Parts: sequence; C-alpha cells; structure tokens
Amino acid sequence: MSTPSTTPRLVEVSGAEALWLLEAAQLGRLVFVQRDVTVVRPARHVWEYGRLIVRTPVQSAAVPPTVTYQVDDIRETVGTGWTVTATGPAEVITDPDEAAHHRRTLSGWTHGPHDTLVRVHPQTVTGFRLVRGVEKP
Repeated sequence: MSTPSTTPRLVEVSGAEALWLLEAAQLGRLVFVQRDVTVVRPARHVWEYGRLIVRTPVQSAAVPPTVTYQVDDIRETVGTGWTVTATGPAEVITDPDEAAHHRRTLSGWTHGPHDTLVRVHPQTVTGFRLVRGVEKP
C-alpha cells in the first residue's frame, strides 16, 4: 500500500536522463578548488560532441585540471525540480577560431581577462529529481 507524501524527496535519475537535462539547460555553475577554497562561478554552457563547453568569469590560469559543473531547475513554490552534476578533466580553449565561435554563440557574464572558455570532458554525470507524490513501500 502506498501513502501520499507532501514532503519532497530526491530520486536519482538515469545517466541518459541526467545528460538530457544537462543538454537542455543553458545556465550553470563551474565549481573547483583554488588554494584550499571552493570556488563557484556562474556559467553558460553548450553540450557539443560529448563535451561541455563552458563560458565563465574566471581567469584562465585559475582553471584546474579537473572541475565540476552543476546545473539545476528548482521550483520552490511547488517543491519539484532537478539537479545534475558533471565532473571531469577541463582545458581552457585557446584556439582563436574555436574561441571566437563560442564567444559568438555563448553570451558571457563579464568581458576581459575574467572571460574564459573551458572544455570539460565529463567522466561522471549524476542527476536527481526533487519529487512529491506517492512513495513506494
């Protein structure tokens, strides 16, 4: 027998669904550790050829070899939504033609030395939905 639940709960989604949610989003956060401090920067992204292209306000020299990228869509008023986290090696995009292309297609948060394009090669992608409804026994 199942009982209705008014408390939201997290339900893990499949890897395919997590990738689908990531691809559909446009805004997220680049997360990495710098000098023993966790740094979180707003970012815009696009999923391209199995890689995540991220435009974020961080100096290129500060981008570490591995980063985490997080996106979500939480609807607080109804208590539903989702969150996806992708982690993997990262590299600053230095090719001028490729960088120009991504600067045209991804709007930035800032311009100048803190406007960096990063290619993330996700090795792990996890996702969760925040749901309300009937709990299974």
